Amino acid sequence: MVTYLLVLLAGFAAGCLSGVIGTGSSILLLPLLVHAFGPKQAVPIMAIAALMANFSRVLAWWREVDWKAVAAYALPGVPAAALGARTLLALPANVIEISLGLFFLTMIPVRHLLARLQWKARLWHLALAGAVIGFLTGIVLSTGPLSVPVFLAYGLLKGAFLATEAASSLFIYIAKVVTFREFGALPVEVILQGLVFGASLMAGTFAGKALVLRMSAAAHGHVLDGLLLISGLALLAAALL
Repeated sequence: MVTYLLVLLAGFAAGCLSGVIGTGSSILLLPLLVHAFGPKQAVPIMAIAALMANFSRVLAWWREVDWKAVAAYALPGVPAAALGARTLLALPANVIEISLGLFFLTMIPVRHLLARLQWKARLWHLALAGAVIGFLTGIVLSTGPLSVPVFLAYGLLKGAFLATEAASSLFIYIAKVVTFREFGALPVEVILQGLVFGASLMAGTFAGKALVLRMSAAAHGHVLDGLLLISGLALLAAALL
């Protein structure tokens, strides 16, 4: 019970964070789920919870979704995510933890590199990013620090950015959850746990909407880097200790 309460509180905080900066819920919550339930169970739980979190962001900013950008990103991203999820299920548990940890740490310099390039994304860039990031999302779950610069480079800001990135990710997470279900990685217990923790993410997302206009770009970057660093090190420690 104590474990559930801690994860629920962390889920609310993670949902609030992702409602403000467009990512971070999986980065913050996944290490706790891995510690509580193990990586094989934690990743499907987080997939359901992340699906719910993205759905809540779409609801919060429904009128500002850029559906053309969503289609360009999600159409190649959906099959790529299914392939990535199938790849994940074939990996040993400790390999998953190490891969997740290294990926989170690698995203810190990659995110800064993309920001320095200051390139302007077009629809075909979104399609290419959807295929690559969709596959990575199928394997490592949280690729928000990579998808965020892509949608910002397309010219989306604030509510439009939050809504469009969330809608695109929603389709990718649906593909991942369906793949988990097809290969027997979503028993009823995991589904219920995902729904419970997803509800805490949804509550936090709506709470975070009020803070969207108060956070500077510099603060956003520092928070994101800190989350990546802490979560990456936590996952590596869980795998190696």
